[in-house]
Amino acid sequence: MTALDQIIRSRYSCRSYDPARPVSRADLRSVVEAARLAPSACNSQTWRFIVVTDRVLRERICDEAMRAVVGNPWLRDAPAVIAGASELDFTANRLGRAVTDIDYYQVDLGIAMEHMALKAAEMGLATCWIGWFKEKKIREILDIPGKIRVSALLALGYPKEKGNPEKVRKPLEKIAFLEKWDRPFKA
Repeated sequence: MTALDQIIRSRYSCRSYDPARPVSRADLRSVVEAARLAPSACNSQTWRFIVVTDRVLRERICDEAMRAVVGNPWLRDAPAVIAGASELDFTANRLGRAVTDIDYYQVDLGIAMEHMALKAAEMGLATCWIGWFKEKKIREILDIPGKIRVSALLALGYPKEKGNPEKVRKPLEKIAFLEKWDRPFKA
């Protein structure tokens, strides 16, 4: 098993952070640098990341921007939250969407955010991807212009306790096919 295989297997969605252990500016920079190196449609690099470590801003995110039912109360203890946003460009995002009906900015942001999650795991940090939030409130709290789309939040910090990355996963034959649909990819 390679080092990358081990990182992929160890990564999990952490919902219990140690609030007493801040993440250093250098470590935050390394995590965001991993996202900067991600591929993007037409090399447009439309992703933007707002790294939030200020306690007051993080509290506002928890109090005002989380959606009901799944309020993510554990987010209060995460020492950093990274808002993943996109500044849509004409070629890759507007023209591309019109031609293919694919929102490339979301694909690109997803790749970049996963780069961050894997880099964080390599560094002994934990993450949790959050998609259940009020985009307008996030933009308001973080002074993000209305033309910028905020698609994800990433909680980041040191785990309070070791998580369980070995969640039940569907077997490969149920999710991967060879040559044509419904022909399971078997070893």
